[in-house]
Amino acid sequence: MKYISLLRGINVSGQKKINMDDLKSLYEKVGLQDVVTYIQSGNVIFSSDNKNKPDLCALPDLCTLIEKAIEKKYKFHVPVEIRTHRELSNIIKNCPFGSVDIEQEGTKVLVTFLSSKPLKGKLGKALEYAATSEKLVLEGKEVYLYCPNGYGKSKLSNTFLEKTLGVGATTRNWKSVNQLYELSMS
Repeated sequence: MKYISLLRGINVSGQKKINMDDLKSLYEKVGLQDVVTYIQSGNVIFSSDNKNKPDLCALPDLCTLIEKAIEKKYKFHVPVEIRTHRELSNIIKNCPFGSVDIEQEGTKVLVTFLSSKPLKGKLGKALEYAATSEKLVLEGKEVYLYCPNGYGKSKLSNTFLEKTLGVGATTRNWKSVNQLYELSMS
C-alpha cells in the first residue's frame, strides 16, 4: 500500500536539519519500500505491504516506527503524520473551496493534517482569529485553509492551530498536496 508521510518542522530556519537522501535511506533501513522524497520540508512517499510484520502496515505503528528511527539517528523528535494514497485522493476531492487553480492559488489554499480530530468547540476559537477574507474548514482530521493574502500573513499558522485545536499538526500548500498525490500514484 502507498503512504505519504509528512514530517513536522524539519529544515525550517536551519532547525532540525535532515538531508532528504539520508531520510530516504533511513526509511529503507526500517523496511519501507519504493521511497521517494519531495522537497526539503519532509514529505516522503513509500510503500509498505509487509504481511510478516504487522507493525509495518498499521498507520499509528508506522508513525511511531519513523519517529523513533529519526530520533535515534538525529537525536531530536519529529512528529510524523501519515495518510494513504486513497485518503489523499479524498482530501483533494473534498476540498470545500471547489476547483483550485494550482498556478493562481496553489500557495493560498493549504491543508493542515491533524494527528487526531479536535474536540468539538475548538474550531470556533480558531475561527475567531481568521481574517474576514480567510476561510477555515475542518473535515475529519484535516483543516482546509484559504489565505488570499498569503499564509505568511495569516494568524492561522500551524503552531496556532496546534495550540488552539489541541492536537498535533503539519501544514502543506495545495501545490504540494497535489504533487504528493501525483507522486504516490506510481
